[in-house]
Amino acid sequence: MSAQAQRRTQLIEATIQEIGATGALTVTVGQIARRAGVSPALAFHYFGDKDRLFLASMRHILSAYGQEVRAALREAESPRARLEGVIRASFSETNFSHNVIASWLNFYVLAHRSTEAQRLLVVYHRRLHSNLTRDLKQLAGDAAPGIARRIAALIDGIYLRFAHFPSDEPEQNASAHVLAALENELRALA
Repeated sequence: MSAQAQRRTQLIEATIQEIGATGALTVTVGQIARRAGVSPALAFHYFGDKDRLFLASMRHILSAYGQEVRAALREAESPRARLEGVIRASFSETNFSHNVIASWLNFYVLAHRSTEAQRLLVVYHRRLHSNLTRDLKQLAGDAAPGIARRIAALIDGIYLRFAHFPSDEPEQNASAHVLAALENELRALA
């Protein structure tokens, strides 16, 4: 990894940690740079402004999430196992950590004022919906899109709840809640 790539990664990771520590996008580039061990000028040089730095951090989070989902899908041998893999990836240690959840909450807020953040959020929602719907169609037929929306909303809701009540939802419980909802949805169709 080049020195430039390493510094960019340090800044991205520092952004996620700093937002996790403060819980808000009110952090400054100076705070992020200090945590990364670089100068604020270098952070501005690489990213231009705080919003671009935060968007790069969300792309990093989404990339890690995407890698876990793809790995789960490759390992799964049935539509049901694929669905369970997507759900479990949403609540893995990497994706369901305090810092990442704080970043997600702030990302939703940023998407209200940033077209680039809104676009990235739409891409995430479409991919999640597509991943869920693809396998749900084999199990639930025409009901698949509706079930996919409810499962995705439950995933988002558990993230929101965890942000406010972290002791309520360890990752295993979070996955179990969504898997139980999936089971109930499929059982209701039988």
